[in-house]
Amino acid sequence: MVKTFKIGGVHPSENKLSAASPIRLAGLPKQAVFSLYQHIGAPAKPVVAKGDEVKVGMMLAEADGFVSVPVHSSVSGKVSKIDAIVDASGYRRPAIFVDVEGDEWVETIDRTPDLVTLAQKPELTAEDIVNTVKAAGIVGMGGATFPCHVKLTPPKGTKAECVIINAVECEPYLTADHRLLLEKPDEILVGVDLIMKAVGVDKGYIGIENNKPDAIALLTEKAKAYPHIEVVPLQVKYPQGGEKQLIAAVTGREVPAPPALPINVGAVVQNVGTVFAIYEAVMKNKPLFERVITVTGKEVQNPSNLLARIGTPMNQLIEECGGLPENTGKVIGGGPMMGKALMNLDVPVCKGSSGLLLMSERESRRAEPQPCIRCAKCVSACPMGLEPYLLATASALRNWELAEDNDITSCIECGSCQFTCPSTRPMLDNIRMGKTTVMALIRARNTK
Repeated sequence: MVKTFKIGGVHPSENKLSAASPIRLAGLPKQAVFSLYQHIGAPAKPVVAKGDEVKVGMMLAEADGFVSVPVHSSVSGKVSKIDAIVDASGYRRPAIFVDVEGDEWVETIDRTPDLVTLAQKPELTAEDIVNTVKAAGIVGMGGATFPCHVKLTPPKGTKAECVIINAVECEPYLTADHRLLLEKPDEILVGVDLIMKAVGVDKGYIGIENNKPDAIALLTEKAKAYPHIEVVPLQVKYPQGGEKQLIAAVTGREVPAPPALPINVGAVVQNVGTVFAIYEAVMKNKPLFERVITVTGKEVQNPSNLLARIGTPMNQLIEECGGLPENTGKVIGGGPMMGKALMNLDVPVCKGSSGLLLMSERESRRAEPQPCIRCAKCVSACPMGLEPYLLATASALRNWELAEDNDITSCIECGSCQFTCPSTRPMLDNIRMGKTTVMALIRARNTK
């Protein structure tokens, strides 16, 4: 039986235009720009200065706290300046600029294609794995960008019982994870092994939506050599890849409202891109300085999955896929459901950049919001069992107490409510604003 979560969900058109496009290398940029805010938590602290020579894989900025990660250079060249950029969030952030001169890598990175398994490195301890992941600057690559080593270090009083790999990729258009499954299945399975050893569990699951039958078949066959790893086919339903929805579908367990975490029900969840990065870090001594990103859209000449260096400007990736179509109305960082419109195309690729969606003028134009007709479609669609119409209204009216009392912090910002609304009301916009405000109020209250 194909599994899924029980509450809510919607079925947007999949539009997986680049699913058959093998991963190809993106070109090197002339200048790479490294934001110091590529993760949730404290920004990284520069360890280089203007004029310094760097190589691929060298640390540019160190972690500045437990919930923080270092940033490594994806290019070789010279640091031209440390300045501010407008990143994908739309805010000005400090960043390190490197003028590219060649492609010289640090010697310690293993660049051979040879597979290295856990059996070949029996000396590896859980602590070794976690420390290597931290030093490599790995974050959640599905978009959340939470420092990976923190997830691999369960808080006192909690115990992991299983590892769940999020290979769902339920966001329309995006296919980067799908291609990783097809092209790097052995490395991914070793990566799952590493995560399981790091958190001390003997059961792992890989959740894949059944619109990817080729990936399900391939991973199921490969996983026969790993009896402790099970491939779980999942029903196509958005947001199947939401952490709480995935846990409910695979294990039947419900994660309580915040501040509860997946570890409270014994689960450690990692994105498949993160798993591959962990394999490369631990087995190949390679920091996270490149990632697969989907560049797509109905008007894009050559929808592609590109292995791009962190710091590469988005406009370069668009050019490599045929250029910006004349009728482009918006360029979305991520997918159409949870992604955000970019303010400019000089925004650099970051660790959390999963996709680049070019939408036409017609597709991107919002309809005029109409009065709520009390149809409750948003309530039926909400995978968290919330009342989106109420949360959106409370946020618009700045009634933070009402928003908090109705669990706005449980919202996962999936956009199912806004997608299904017949009155085209901007519910997600209002709820995001309200959730951010309420969480800030809660933090301020707790620090008094």
